[in-house]
Amino acid sequence: MARRHDPERRQRIIDAAIRVVGAHGIAGLSHRTVAAEADVPLGSTTYHFKTLDDLLVAALRQANEGFAKVIASRGGLEDPDTDLAAELAGWMGEWLAGDRTGVELEYELYLAALRRPALRPVAAEWADALAALLTRHTDPVTARALVALMDGICLQVLLTETPYDEGYAREVLGRVAG
Repeated sequence: MARRHDPERRQRIIDAAIRVVGAHGIAGLSHRTVAAEADVPLGSTTYHFKTLDDLLVAALRQANEGFAKVIASRGGLEDPDTDLAAELAGWMGEWLAGDRTGVELEYELYLAALRRPALRPVAAEWADALAALLTRHTDPVTARALVALMDGICLQVLLTETPYDEGYAREVLGRVAG
């Protein structure tokens, strides 16, 4: 489909990359597979994203927005008297109960940073931003520990296909939060 003026093309390419990774993993991602999925000429993908890492960075940034939307929609950290462990456990429960493919994709992209150094700053930005948000209620060391624990709980749920146990999450997060 030829499009002379196509201001949404870059976003369609990112969306297509997310679908390709969701269906075939990062190993299935190429400029060619994304171009086909987005229904754009191959040159469009390389015009907007010189490398696959550039495309993965954009996809990871967009995927990170899923959890950020859960946080924003709940607004529980605005109250200084919030039960931090309960709020965090609620965030994870809402996020894990949503689009499972999106959650899995976010972690797949996040973990891809192990092999793709270009993704590391984006993964670190997310963890740092979440820890900074939590420092409204706790010290920086505890905030980072809570972020690590949340990641661990989410990965266990995803990898073991064990149902999310909000009570358990609240309990262990409460122990770390003090």
